[in-house]
Amino acid sequence: MALIEKIRKQGDFLFRYRSYFPLLFLLAGIFIFVYNVYYNNYSYSSWYYWVCFGVSFFGLAIRGLTIGYVPKNTSGRNTQRQVADVVNTTGMYSLVRHPLYFGNFFMWFGLALLTQNIWFILFFIVVFWLYYERIMYAEEFFLREKFGELYTNWADSVPTFIPRIKGWKSPKTFFSFKNVVKREALGLFKLVLIFFLFQYLYDFIASRCNDFSLSYWGKVWLIILIVTTVFYLTIRTIRKNSHLLDVEGR
Repeated sequence: MALIEKIRKQGDFLFRYRSYFPLLFLLAGIFIFVYNVYYNNYSYSSWYYWVCFGVSFFGLAIRGLTIGYVPKNTSGRNTQRQVADVVNTTGMYSLVRHPLYFGNFFMWFGLALLTQNIWFILFFIVVFWLYYERIMYAEEFFLREKFGELYTNWADSVPTFIPRIKGWKSPKTFFSFKNVVKREALGLFKLVLIFFLFQYLYDFIASRCNDFSLSYWGKVWLIILIVTTVFYLTIRTIRKNSHLLDVEGR
């Protein structure tokens, strides 16, 4: 098999199972975090914790800015096969070819920072790049085959992963906050849940596993988690039982 076909095949495989990468990374991160707290005198700081959350939320915001403009059947969470009715070339796609993966990087980079382990952080960066590089390759191969010169002309002028500072092209469609809420409420819920989990693990292990109660910041994160859970379940119920969040063409 030619190398170009081999890489594409790997990319298609990783695309179908890309939902599992966060789970494997999370388990590894939890292990490193627990080890550092228990054995290495983990330096806890609520300020640092919020900075890490800010990095992750920044990634979610990038995803939101991207999804707010995209039309239906593009930039989706589909895993079985590649889907694209049009080539997105405006909005975030005028700055970088894979803005959703760029956002994903920051979402998980914030969690990697929580471990305070430089080797794990570097490991995450390398693995993330190798993993998504193949997925991006498979997606671009698909888009080039389907859209031909229309795609290649755009790809020639827009960087793959690291956005350029200038060149923003305003989309012709309006920004749909409904679309963002509908598609990213689950991501927000998962993000808050994971940060609460790390906070609770710290509280529990810092007490040498003798106290199941929450610290002040543990209680703060619990309240945030409860609010986020109610919000997510409300959005989920609305999606399943009404068309309130539906936007034509989105």
